[in-house]
Amino acid sequence: MYDQIAANKNKSWLLILLFLVVIALLGYAFGAYTGDYFGVLTIAGLIAIVMALISYYAGDKVALSLAGAYRITAEQNPYVWRLVENLCITQGMPMPKVHLIPETAMNAFACGRSPEHASIALTEGLIAKLENEELEGVIAHELSHIKNYDIRLQTLVVVLVGVISILSDVFLRSGRFIRGGRSSKSGGAGAIVIIGLVLALLAPLIANLIKLAVSRKREFLADASGALASRYPEGLARALEKIAADGTPLTRAAEATAHLYFSSPFGNTPSFLGRMFSTHPPIAERVAALRHMA
Repeated sequence: MYDQIAANKNKSWLLILLFLVVIALLGYAFGAYTGDYFGVLTIAGLIAIVMALISYYAGDKVALSLAGAYRITAEQNPYVWRLVENLCITQGMPMPKVHLIPETAMNAFACGRSPEHASIALTEGLIAKLENEELEGVIAHELSHIKNYDIRLQTLVVVLVGVISILSDVFLRSGRFIRGGRSSKSGGAGAIVIIGLVLALLAPLIANLIKLAVSRKREFLADASGALASRYPEGLARALEKIAADGTPLTRAAEATAHLYFSSPFGNTPSFLGRMFSTHPPIAERVAALRHMA
Protein backbone atom coordinates (compact mmCIF):
# COMPACT_ATOMS: atom_id res chain seq x y z
CA MET A 1 0.00 0.00 0.00
CA TYR A 2 2.77 2.43 0.89
CA ASP A 3 4.49 1.73 -2.46
CA GLN A 4 1.23 2.43 -4.33
CA ILE A 5 0.73 5.71 -2.43
CA ALA A 6 4.30 6.88 -3.12
CA ALA A 7 4.10 5.94 -6.82
CA ASN A 8 0.84 7.81 -7.36
CA LYS A 9 2.11 10.93 -5.58
CA ASN A 10 5.20 11.00 -7.84
CA LYS A 11 3.10 10.51 -10.99
CA SER A 12 0.77 13.35 -10.00
CA TRP A 13 3.64 15.81 -9.61
CA LEU A 14 5.17 14.63 -12.89
CA LEU A 15 1.92 15.56 -14.63
CA ILE A 16 2.03 18.99 -12.97
CA LEU A 17 5.54 19.41 -14.42
CA LEU A 18 4.12 18.72 -17.89
CA PHE A 19 1.67 21.56 -17.33
CA LEU A 20 4.53 23.95 -16.61
CA VAL A 21 6.40 22.83 -19.73
CA VAL A 22 3.35 23.55 -21.92
CA ILE A 23 2.96 27.01 -20.33
CA ALA A 24 6.66 27.79 -20.80
CA LEU A 25 6.59 26.81 -24.50
CA LEU A 26 3.42 28.78 -25.17
CA GLY A 27 4.76 31.82 -23.32
CA TYR A 28 8.04 31.68 -25.23
CA ALA A 29 6.30 31.47 -28.62
CA PHE A 30 4.09 34.44 -27.79
CA GLY A 31 7.00 36.44 -26.39
CA ALA A 32 9.02 35.83 -29.57
CA TYR A 33 6.50 37.98 -31.47
CA THR A 34 5.67 40.69 -28.99
CA GLY A 35 9.18 41.05 -27.55
CA ASP A 36 7.57 40.79 -24.10
CA TYR A 37 8.21 37.36 -22.64
CA PHE A 38 6.65 38.02 -19.24
CA GLY A 39 3.89 40.63 -19.60
CA VAL A 40 1.16 38.48 -21.14
CA LEU A 41 2.16 35.47 -19.06
CA THR A 42 1.88 37.55 -15.88
CA ILE A 43 -1.55 38.94 -16.80
CA ALA A 44 -2.87 35.50 -17.70
CA GLY A 45 -1.52 34.09 -14.47
CA LEU A 46 -3.14 36.81 -12.35
CA ILE A 47 -6.55 36.30 -13.97
CA ALA A 48 -6.37 32.53 -13.55
CA ILE A 49 -5.21 32.85 -9.92
CA VAL A 50 -8.12 35.16 -9.03
CA MET A 51 -10.57 32.67 -10.54
CA ALA A 52 -8.88 29.80 -8.71
CA LEU A 53 -8.96 31.64 -5.37
CA ILE A 54 -12.71 32.12 -5.70
CA SER A 55 -13.03 28.41 -6.43
CA TYR A 56 -10.65 27.57 -3.58
CA TYR A 57 -12.58 29.44 -0.89
CA ALA A 58 -16.15 28.98 -2.17
CA GLY A 59 -15.87 25.82 -4.29
CA ASP A 60 -17.12 23.48 -1.55
CA LYS A 61 -20.35 25.45 -1.14
CA VAL A 62 -20.89 25.45 -4.91
CA ALA A 63 -20.27 21.69 -5.20
CA LEU A 64 -22.64 20.85 -2.34
CA SER A 65 -25.30 23.14 -3.75
CA LEU A 66 -25.03 21.67 -7.25
CA ALA A 67 -25.38 18.16 -5.80
CA GLY A 68 -28.44 19.14 -3.74
CA ALA A 69 -26.70 17.91 -0.57
CA TYR A 70 -28.07 18.57 2.91
CA ARG A 71 -26.10 18.52 6.15
CA ILE A 72 -26.84 15.98 8.89
CA THR A 73 -26.00 15.67 12.58
CA ALA A 74 -25.08 12.64 14.69
CA GLU A 75 -28.67 12.40 15.94
CA GLN A 76 -30.17 12.42 12.46
CA ASN A 77 -28.04 9.53 11.13
CA PRO A 78 -25.89 7.95 13.85
CA TYR A 79 -24.81 5.04 11.59
CA VAL A 80 -23.13 7.20 8.95
CA TRP A 81 -21.87 9.70 11.49
CA ARG A 82 -20.09 7.05 13.55
CA LEU A 83 -18.48 5.48 10.49
CA VAL A 84 -17.03 8.87 9.53
CA GLU A 85 -16.06 9.70 13.11
CA ASN A 86 -14.29 6.36 13.71
CA LEU A 87 -12.25 6.67 10.51
CA CYS A 88 -11.30 10.26 11.39
CA ILE A 89 -10.07 9.11 14.79
CA THR A 90 -8.09 6.30 13.12
CA GLN A 91 -6.40 8.75 10.74
CA GLY A 92 -5.92 11.49 13.34
CA MET A 93 -7.85 14.11 11.37
CA PRO A 94 -10.66 16.56 12.22
CA MET A 95 -14.26 15.51 11.72
CA PRO A 96 -15.61 16.98 8.45
CA LYS A 97 -19.16 18.22 7.96
CA VAL A 98 -21.31 15.28 6.85
CA HIS A 99 -23.90 15.67 4.07
CA LEU A 100 -26.35 13.35 2.32
CA ILE A 101 -27.42 13.62 -1.31
CA PRO A 102 -31.03 12.62 -2.14
CA GLU A 103 -30.09 10.35 -5.06
CA THR A 104 -30.63 6.62 -5.66
CA ALA A 105 -27.32 6.45 -7.58
CA MET A 106 -24.29 5.20 -5.63
CA ASN A 107 -21.67 7.90 -5.24
CA ALA A 108 -19.88 10.24 -2.84
CA PHE A 109 -17.45 13.15 -2.81
CA ALA A 110 -15.32 15.23 -0.47
CA CYS A 111 -14.58 18.93 -0.76
CA GLY A 112 -12.90 21.73 1.17
CA ARG A 113 -9.57 23.50 1.07
CA SER A 114 -8.10 21.75 4.14
CA PRO A 115 -8.95 19.08 6.74
CA GLU A 116 -10.19 21.90 9.03
CA HIS A 117 -12.58 23.20 6.33
CA ALA A 118 -13.84 19.97 4.77
CA SER A 119 -17.13 18.28 3.95
CA ILE A 120 -18.05 14.78 2.86
CA ALA A 121 -21.25 13.95 0.97
CA LEU A 122 -22.78 10.50 0.39
CA THR A 123 -25.78 9.61 -1.72
CA GLU A 124 -28.72 7.94 -0.01
CA GLY A 125 -28.45 5.14 -2.56
CA LEU A 126 -24.86 4.44 -1.54
CA ILE A 127 -25.83 4.07 2.12
CA ALA A 128 -28.81 1.84 1.31
CA LYS A 129 -27.03 -0.53 -1.10
CA LEU A 130 -23.61 -1.10 0.47
CA GLU A 131 -22.67 -3.35 3.36
CA ASN A 132 -20.92 -1.87 6.40
CA GLU A 133 -17.33 -2.72 5.29
CA GLU A 134 -18.01 -1.49 1.74
CA LEU A 135 -19.42 1.85 2.89
CA GLU A 136 -16.51 2.22 5.29
CA GLY A 137 -14.12 1.74 2.36
CA VAL A 138 -15.82 4.50 0.34
CA ILE A 139 -15.77 6.90 3.30
CA ALA A 140 -12.09 6.10 3.93
CA HIS A 141 -11.37 6.90 0.26
CA GLU A 142 -13.08 10.29 0.51
CA LEU A 143 -11.38 11.14 3.80
CA SER A 144 -8.06 10.32 2.12
CA HIS A 145 -8.78 13.01 -0.48
CA ILE A 146 -9.12 15.46 2.40
CA LYS A 147 -6.04 14.24 4.27
CA ASN A 148 -3.91 14.21 1.09
CA TYR A 149 -4.93 17.82 0.26
CA ASP A 150 -6.24 16.72 -3.12
CA ILE A 151 -8.55 19.73 -3.36
CA ARG A 152 -5.53 22.01 -2.97
CA LEU A 153 -3.72 20.14 -5.77
CA GLN A 154 -6.79 20.38 -8.00
CA THR A 155 -6.85 24.14 -7.36
CA LEU A 156 -3.26 24.35 -8.60
CA VAL A 157 -4.32 22.42 -11.70
CA VAL A 158 -7.18 24.91 -12.24
CA VAL A 159 -4.65 27.76 -12.14
CA LEU A 160 -2.43 26.06 -14.71
CA VAL A 161 -5.32 25.20 -17.03
CA GLY A 162 -6.53 28.79 -16.73
CA VAL A 163 -3.12 30.21 -17.65
CA ILE A 164 -2.88 27.94 -20.69
CA SER A 165 -6.41 28.72 -21.87
CA ILE A 166 -5.95 32.48 -21.52
CA LEU A 167 -2.55 32.46 -23.25
CA SER A 168 -3.91 30.39 -26.14
CA ASP A 169 -6.93 32.63 -26.55
CA VAL A 170 -4.84 35.82 -26.52
CA PHE A 171 -2.36 34.37 -28.99
CA LEU A 172 -5.05 33.21 -31.43
CA ARG A 173 -6.96 36.50 -31.24
CA SER A 174 -3.85 38.56 -31.87
CA GLY A 175 -3.12 39.48 -35.48
CA ARG A 176 0.58 39.49 -34.82
CA PHE A 177 1.17 35.85 -35.72
CA ILE A 178 -0.56 36.40 -39.09
CA ARG A 179 1.48 39.48 -39.92
CA GLY A 180 4.62 37.81 -38.67
CA GLY A 181 4.05 34.76 -40.85
CA ARG A 182 3.67 36.90 -43.97
CA SER A 183 6.63 39.18 -43.31
CA SER A 184 10.18 38.72 -44.48
CA LYS A 185 11.45 37.66 -41.12
CA SER A 186 14.08 34.99 -40.80
CA GLY A 187 13.19 31.36 -41.22
CA GLY A 188 13.76 30.84 -37.50
CA ALA A 189 11.16 33.46 -36.58
CA GLY A 190 8.72 32.03 -39.10
CA ALA A 191 9.18 28.57 -37.62
CA ILE A 192 8.42 29.94 -34.14
CA VAL A 193 5.21 31.50 -35.51
CA ILE A 194 4.05 28.19 -36.93
CA ILE A 195 5.00 26.26 -33.77
CA GLY A 196 3.30 28.89 -31.61
CA LEU A 197 0.11 28.75 -33.66
CA VAL A 198 -0.04 24.95 -33.54
CA LEU A 199 0.68 24.99 -29.80
CA ALA A 200 -1.99 27.64 -29.19
CA LEU A 201 -4.54 25.46 -30.99
CA LEU A 202 -3.57 22.26 -29.19
CA ALA A 203 -2.61 23.60 -25.74
CA PRO A 204 -6.16 23.80 -24.26
CA LEU A 205 -6.82 20.19 -25.29
CA ILE A 206 -3.44 19.06 -23.92
CA ALA A 207 -4.10 20.96 -20.68
CA ASN A 208 -7.47 19.32 -20.17
CA LEU A 209 -6.05 15.86 -20.89
CA ILE A 210 -3.32 16.47 -18.28
CA LYS A 211 -5.95 17.73 -15.82
CA LEU A 212 -7.97 14.55 -16.31
CA ALA A 213 -4.84 12.43 -15.94
CA VAL A 214 -4.04 14.15 -12.63
CA SER A 215 -7.58 13.46 -11.45
CA ARG A 216 -7.29 9.77 -12.34
CA LYS A 217 -3.94 9.44 -10.54
CA ARG A 218 -5.40 11.05 -7.42
CA GLU A 219 -8.21 8.48 -7.47
CA PHE A 220 -5.68 5.64 -7.40
CA LEU A 221 -3.89 7.41 -4.55
CA ALA A 222 -7.12 7.83 -2.56
CA ASP A 223 -7.96 4.15 -3.13
CA ALA A 224 -4.58 3.13 -1.72
CA SER A 225 -4.79 5.59 1.19
CA GLY A 226 -8.37 4.57 1.92
CA ALA A 227 -7.46 0.88 1.94
CA LEU A 228 -4.61 1.68 4.33
CA ALA A 229 -6.98 3.57 6.65
CA SER A 230 -9.67 0.87 6.73
CA ARG A 231 -7.12 -1.99 6.66
CA TYR A 232 -9.51 -3.87 4.39
CA PRO A 233 -8.93 -3.29 0.63
CA GLU A 234 -11.54 -5.93 -0.26
CA GLY A 235 -14.34 -3.80 1.18
CA LEU A 236 -13.50 -0.90 -1.13
CA ALA A 237 -13.03 -3.28 -4.08
CA ARG A 238 -16.49 -4.80 -3.55
CA ALA A 239 -18.02 -1.33 -3.27
CA LEU A 240 -16.51 -0.40 -6.64
CA GLU A 241 -17.85 -3.60 -8.22
CA LYS A 242 -21.36 -2.87 -6.95
CA ILE A 243 -21.20 0.69 -8.26
CA ALA A 244 -20.03 -0.56 -11.67
CA ALA A 245 -22.83 -3.14 -11.80
CA ASP A 246 -25.39 -0.50 -10.83
CA GLY A 247 -24.15 2.08 -13.37
CA THR A 248 -26.83 4.63 -12.46
CA PRO A 249 -25.78 8.23 -13.27
CA LEU A 250 -26.53 11.11 -10.94
CA THR A 251 -29.50 13.23 -12.00
CA ARG A 252 -27.65 16.41 -11.02
CA ALA A 253 -24.22 15.53 -12.45
CA ALA A 254 -22.13 18.50 -13.61
CA GLU A 255 -18.90 18.61 -15.60
CA ALA A 256 -17.44 21.24 -13.26
CA THR A 257 -17.64 18.96 -10.21
CA ALA A 258 -17.28 15.51 -11.85
CA HIS A 259 -13.67 15.12 -10.66
CA LEU A 260 -14.77 15.33 -7.02
CA TYR A 261 -16.90 12.19 -7.04
CA PHE A 262 -15.92 8.69 -5.92
CA SER A 263 -16.78 7.34 -9.39
CA SER A 264 -17.88 9.05 -12.59
CA PRO A 265 -21.25 10.73 -11.91
CA PHE A 266 -22.21 10.12 -15.54
CA GLY A 267 -22.27 6.32 -15.20
CA ASN A 268 -20.03 3.78 -16.89
CA THR A 269 -17.76 4.96 -19.76
CA PRO A 270 -16.70 1.78 -21.60
CA SER A 271 -15.40 3.32 -24.83
CA PHE A 272 -11.74 4.23 -25.39
CA LEU A 273 -12.51 7.94 -25.90
CA GLY A 274 -14.84 7.87 -22.91
CA ARG A 275 -12.01 6.59 -20.71
CA MET A 276 -9.52 9.11 -22.14
CA PHE A 277 -11.79 12.05 -21.31
CA SER A 278 -13.04 10.64 -18.01
CA THR A 279 -12.13 12.13 -14.65
CA HIS A 280 -11.87 8.61 -13.20
CA PRO A 281 -9.86 5.50 -14.14
CA PRO A 282 -11.81 2.38 -15.18
CA ILE A 283 -13.33 0.67 -12.15
CA ALA A 284 -11.83 -2.68 -13.20
CA GLU A 285 -8.32 -1.19 -12.92
CA ARG A 286 -9.07 0.26 -9.50
CA VAL A 287 -10.41 -3.08 -8.27
CA ALA A 288 -7.35 -4.93 -9.61
CA ALA A 289 -4.99 -2.47 -7.87
CA LEU A 290 -6.84 -2.87 -4.57
CA ARG A 291 -6.81 -6.66 -4.71
CA HIS A 292 -3.10 -6.57 -5.53
CA MET A 293 -2.61 -4.79 -2.18
CA ALA A 294 -4.56 -7.37 -0.19
